[in-house]
Amino acid sequence: MTDGQEHAWREFWPVYGRDLATLGDPAPLELSDWFGRDAPVIMEIGSGMGESTAALAAEAPERNHLAVEVYQPGLGQLLMRVRDQGLTNLRLLRGDAVRVLRDYLQPDTLASIRIFFPDPWPKRRHHKRRLIQPEFVALAASRLRPGGTLHLATDWAHYAEWMREVCAAEPTLRNTAADGGWTPRPPWRPLTKFEQRARAEGRDVRDLVYQRFSPE
Repeated sequence: MTDGQEHAWREFWPVYGRDLATLGDPAPLELSDWFGRDAPVIMEIGSGMGESTAALAAEAPERNHLAVEVYQPGLGQLLMRVRDQGLTNLRLLRGDAVRVLRDYLQPDTLASIRIFFPDPWPKRRHHKRRLIQPEFVALAASRLRPGGTLHLATDWAHYAEWMREVCAAEPTLRNTAADGGWTPRPPWRPLTKFEQRARAEGRDVRDLVYQRFSPE
């Protein structure tokens, strides 16, 4: 980590961060206690360097934001943004998102799950490593409240099609796009340097938004 990231880590991680390795046996996280209030929780999986995470938390102070990431320098950078922007509605978890959902969050907990630009694993032999798989989508959907949303975005066309196929097969999710296709890019999602580079390289960004419902 850079000196700035290390300083932010020492100062703010004990307050805003937790590591799955230190949480002990699986048990539901008391999110209201951790945030110090009861508010809808938005979980972002793979917050990277935290650019969009911090911006979205700042734009929605009435909601609690939970960032899950494994990359320590990225979490350190996000803590710098927490400090610089005075954010109080953001908490950070270091560890595997599947474990977080499976072992530490109860069903019907989250208002939204956001997964922006996950690793596409473009080679066919690596597709099994992709995060978006039927088992994962079923788990994620179960942790959403009824009416909650799963929002995906990617700049890889094949992965976008894969995401849509997997999510369409999950019986508790419904595509919010009227035609069952892509969702127009929401104006509230920050245009990051990553997305700008993807556009410059000729890759279109596709958004998918699914809503949880109870099948009849």
